[in-house]
Amino acid sequence: MAANLVVPSDITLLEEKKCIGKRKIGWFETFGLMGMAPMIHIHYSKLDTRDKRAILSKKYDPDDKSEEGIIVQKRQDSVKREVLATPFMWGTAGTMAGLTWWSFRRYNYQSRLVALPFIFYGGTFIGRAIGDIVTGRNAEFGRDRFLGSLPAKVYYSGSS
Repeated sequence: MAANLVVPSDITLLEEKKCIGKRKIGWFETFGLMGMAPMIHIHYSKLDTRDKRAILSKKYDPDDKSEEGIIVQKRQDSVKREVLATPFMWGTAGTMAGLTWWSFRRYNYQSRLVALPFIFYGGTFIGRAIGDIVTGRNAEFGRDRFLGSLPAKVYYSGSS
């Protein structure tokens, strides 16, 4: 059995080709990256936080109107919107859990502990929707969202 070799994907090579320098990652993007769960790669079909940080830290020429330049800029915008929407998810979930804890203040702690995880879990879905609306991710074209979800690494498949 041959060993699997992980190589950069085509879109990652295109990003490296079109990159003209480093871009500073802002505070909100940093918080968004910290709020994302770690990932175990089995098939390399998704972006992890390290890949998203690498995409966001590349600077592209804003005057580049070639197809490749537009593709990498739209991919970076899509990943940026996804990262910026993450703190809204956690903030809404935490706020809903805190309000539930406060509204159950006259009850014993067991009743609070029963309701808390369900409200927190529901708050993540509501927060995700709010984050998508605030960052404009809900108005994103399907093509842009697809570009933002392409993996940065793939398994090498030989020519055979």
